[in-house]
Amino acid sequence: MRMARNRLERPVAEESLDAARLELGVDFQDAECLLISEVKVLLEAQYDSKKDEKSLDEVYTKTLEYAQKFSRYTNRDTIKEVRALLKPTGLEPFECAQLGNLCCSEYEEAKSLVPSIASKISDEDLDSLLKQMDSLKKYQG
Repeated sequence: MRMARNRLERPVAEESLDAARLELGVDFQDAECLLISEVKVLLEAQYDSKKDEKSLDEVYTKTLEYAQKFSRYTNRDTIKEVRALLKPTGLEPFECAQLGNLCCSEYEEAKSLVPSIASKISDEDLDSLLKQMDSLKKYQG
């Protein structure tokens, strides 16, 4: 339990968070989860419109560098195709984003890194999904 800041406030119980069980907290309850590649596209578009103004701060620049470094998909059409593959799976948005960002090559690895999907998708379906995503990554133009 977290202590109150002053004597007039009541103590507040800390929220139990566990991504493995999709307990992400109230801040992420209705949030849309993006692939790092989608973040890169958004930041680059903003960068192109603001680079002449020199109004880009250090956090923005570092975030853009991170997204560029870890983006798995470089083509906007490929990003749309990956989203289209993930959408009908019935997985939560957070799980879809994790699978899209991690680009696991084996279903065992995916289920180990995103344990909440273990009971939601069969090994065969997950393996097929991962292979399709890998194929898109390899042959993006």
